Amino acid sequence: MAPLTAEELLQHPEYPHTIWDLKPQQQGKASVAKDRGGPLNIAYEVHGKGHRHLVWCMGLGGMKYAWQRQTKDFAHTKGHLYSSLVTDNRGIGASDKPKSRYSTSEMAKDIVEVIDHIGWTGKRELHVIGISMGGMIAQEMAMLIPDRICTLSFVSTASQLFRTTGFVENLWNRANLFIPKSLDAQIDGVKKNLYTQQWLDAPDTLEPTVQAFPTNGDRFAANELWKRQHPEYFGKAGFMLQAIAAGWHHKSPEQLQQIAKNVGKKRIMVVHGTGDRMLTFPLGVVLWRGLERGGGVTGKENWLGVEEEGDVWEEGEIEKHFIKGQGHVLPAEMREEFRGWVEGLVERGIQLNESGGV
Repeated sequence: MAPLTAEELLQHPEYPHTIWDLKPQQQGKASVAKDRGGPLNIAYEVHGKGHRHLVWCMGLGGMKYAWQRQTKDFAHTKGHLYSSLVTDNRGIGASDKPKSRYSTSEMAKDIVEVIDHIGWTGKRELHVIGISMGGMIAQEMAMLIPDRICTLSFVSTASQLFRTTGFVENLWNRANLFIPKSLDAQIDGVKKNLYTQQWLDAPDTLEPTVQAFPTNGDRFAANELWKRQHPEYFGKAGFMLQAIAAGWHHKSPEQLQQIAKNVGKKRIMVVHGTGDRMLTFPLGVVLWRGLERGGGVTGKENWLGVEEEGDVWEEGEIEKHFIKGQGHVLPAEMREEFRGWVEGLVERGIQLNESGGV
């Protein structure tokens, strides 16, 4: 079945419900960065009432609603156990969009100040989950407030962009969303860089409000189209400034070892797909290797995203899920499995707190 065109998506009965109407317990804008070139406002929502406090860090060009699967699973279906904080990073969504240089460290400080604003200030209280650029932000948070982090999940992310083929291609496709012509082709290019073709072609797996889209790919395209129709939320300048921040992100093996030591290896999880075309698989391996034993790039990684080192499939203290053939957005394609991984890590973190007298 051919993907729905932009015009067909606009007419689909599910299109008005592309963004789920999930009611937060708390929402607003926190004033941050007063002494860091600000102040500026960061939009946030807190869902759920549970004492397990999850902090979701979104990636390049993504808004807080992009976590809606996880927001629903954790903070609505199990809202008595979990509370979820979702934010719009500076430059996108309802947050301010300053025209200045962005960095992953500054965006991490933004989120920490939001966390302070909502009162999640206890020791070993936070379960931080970051995807793509959000995983880079999570690394910076681990440098800033390691003693406040209970668990730390890095999803489809990197400690350094020593290879950028997929990243640059995806960046170009997304930047072209701001060019009026060939919108269907541009959205098609983005989704093929983020997802596996098998998942894109499969029937829409999400629970519909009115009527399911024909395929998962059509639902994703509807999300991208919604963003394209809201330039007040998704603009070229903010997107490019975020991209620059991701491109300059760098954590050395020594810094990763510092994170592993201060947070605790058994509290950390790394998730990456071998078929990731956005941030290729060796980037995830280098991140894991740095956290696990302070290793770095070996020279056996190549531009095709192939990792040849034998240690890739060995177990260590850092929990890892390297999934063969999987793409960039595992929380969408492997929703149930991902939920189980996070739940298991959260429970282990709580047990470590109890055994450590926290």
